[in-house]
Amino acid sequence: MHLKSQNGRVLDRLGFPSIGSHGRFVTAIAVDAVGSGVFMPVAMLYFIATTDLSLVQVGAAISIASAVSLPAGPILGSMVDLYGAKRMLLVGNALQATGMAVYLVTQSFASVLFWTIVVTIGRTAFWGSYGNIVAAIAAPGEREKWFGFLGALRNVGFAVGGLLSGVAVTIGTRLAYQLVVAANAASYALAFVLLLAVPAIAGGGHGRQPGSWGTVLRDRPYRLLWATQLTFSMAMMVLNFAMPVYAATVLGLPGWVVGAVFTINTVIVGFGQGLAVRAMTGAVRWRMIALANLVFVGSYVVMLGASWLSVALASAVILFGSAFYTLGEVTGGPVLSALGAEAAPEHLRGRYLSLIQLAWNIAGSIAPISFAWLLERGPSPTWIALMAMSTLGALLALRLGAVLPKAAERITNKAEEPAPA
Repeated sequence: MHLKSQNGRVLDRLGFPSIGSHGRFVTAIAVDAVGSGVFMPVAMLYFIATTDLSLVQVGAAISIASAVSLPAGPILGSMVDLYGAKRMLLVGNALQATGMAVYLVTQSFASVLFWTIVVTIGRTAFWGSYGNIVAAIAAPGEREKWFGFLGALRNVGFAVGGLLSGVAVTIGTRLAYQLVVAANAASYALAFVLLLAVPAIAGGGHGRQPGSWGTVLRDRPYRLLWATQLTFSMAMMVLNFAMPVYAATVLGLPGWVVGAVFTINTVIVGFGQGLAVRAMTGAVRWRMIALANLVFVGSYVVMLGASWLSVALASAVILFGSAFYTLGEVTGGPVLSALGAEAAPEHLRGRYLSLIQLAWNIAGSIAPISFAWLLERGPSPTWIALMAMSTLGALLALRLGAVLPKAAERITNKAEEPAPA
């Protein structure tokens, strides 16, 4: 009992919530993140090493699967409302575990495409259910804490998995890559077992309640929130798709700089996310979203400035810019996640949050080609365009505070007292 009390105090000092009876859910998220972190860096390399497919064929299979799976999000959102988030979360893990296991014997383009679609739909089901469950287990007033904590946990899990995948790439044998996929499949299976313990209150469906997609799509304030989320999601893609190419190709910086950019991001999110949420106590939500976008703008100014410096100075400036950029991530991410869940009616939350997930999926689809097109035109067009995008995000947040009551609320980081009977 004393040890639990000590752990609770440590979590509170770090700005994280008390886990309480949700230990298995938190463990499942951590296991899932490590497994995903192992596979994501070597997804394309795996198929190149274990099949006769070309790089173009592998890339085409992954891109087609992503495009085909886009409509699955809203459909799965409806299923979350009808059958419950817990069931759909389990379905998502089962699909991903099955797809990863079959990858071990997959050889043809058609089979790679089919099972990648299965895995992608499973991932969509997972993320379409995840926010609903977090909203159910977190008391109102503590949702920024919970979304921040689980986001930090996943970030650390991805980093651990990434280190393990680096070992596989270094070994470079067919067996090493197959062990990576087997480990990922096992992580999904273990997460499935752990998620069976998610409380029924977080997984119960609502059946056929009043309201439909028409209700969701006519919700103008939420449409504005969706647009705000889309600009933020696009900004979040900069770390993966713009910064590495800019540093390595445009500026010609040493390879270690790219690795350091990701390391800095992981450390700040993993160990600073909770502190950032705690520091926001008392702040108005829309102001924090606007601030996050303005921090992004500032980081893009720093990135642009690196193009006028020597290699040594540019390397230092890029690292500083990536740290500054990450402050925007830890400021805006938990607030938008909590706001997306709380601004939705509970019986339609699955549909509402599927729109938020759709914003992420759209950003993930258009960011690579958009950023590549900009980078081909040089540093100024790239970073000025991104400055404009995040400035728009700040302006949307300003408007959001006027039309969405939940956005005008203050972050309390304290569970609300139940209303008297």
